[in-house]
Amino acid sequence: MLFNLKKLIGNLLMPLPALLLLMGLALLLLWFTHWQKSGKTILSFSWLFLLLLSLQPIADRLLRPFESNYATYRGDDRVDYIVVLGGGYTFNPDWAPSSNLIGNSLPRVTEGVRLYLSHPGSKMVFTGAPGANTLSNAATAAHVAESLGVPRSDIVILDRPLDTEEEAAQVAALVGQQPFLLVTSANHLPRAMRFFEAQGLHPIPAPANQMAISSPLNIWDRVMPSSMFLGHSERAVYETLGSLWQGLKGEHAATPAAQ
Repeated sequence: MLFNLKKLIGNLLMPLPALLLLMGLALLLLWFTHWQKSGKTILSFSWLFLLLLSLQPIADRLLRPFESNYATYRGDDRVDYIVVLGGGYTFNPDWAPSSNLIGNSLPRVTEGVRLYLSHPGSKMVFTGAPGANTLSNAATAAHVAESLGVPRSDIVILDRPLDTEEEAAQVAALVGQQPFLLVTSANHLPRAMRFFEAQGLHPIPAPANQMAISSPLNIWDRVMPSSMFLGHSERAVYETLGSLWQGLKGEHAATPAAQ
């Protein structure tokens, strides 16, 4: 119940739904009340914020601090496990396997596979509980890894964790004190590292899915509003809220579950 409430409130606080709600409030004031000035002010500021958050220079400036903590992993540490955290997914057996991984998930899995290929003898660990689908997040990601050539015997599925805190607890029960590669989106990795280190674990950060663009772009990509860059702003807001919640709740609540 708490998990669902957290997700509902978090989604409502994302830029697009929050600004649309404010615009809806403004329209109600303009159409049905005498508070015309208030309605015009709310509508104008909501429109302006939606525009600004959809522009590349602003969106990526907001997101870059979350992604700049860890460089792409190119080391050769001896590890037995490569842990890939769950993300967005659906499951349609008629689709190409990779099409079932939404947004941040596919880059996480492909980076995990790259690291697996450079670390012979390691195992890939996928996390994530079932959502509205019959197949779990972890199992869906594992299916994609298998389709890319990872043997099923080198895959471990942890399909009970609902969020990053629970993922850390489940992984702790599996890997113990040995170092492992922790693969997740670059913007999510700082928060994930705090959860995993709070469990007494020794994760080696391996960021995937870097989004904040610092390389040259065409001028029209920089000045035209875009849903892609609004998504970058959304990730910055999401991680800000997640870090605030992590700080309020503390990082030690979840305990390792028995395997």
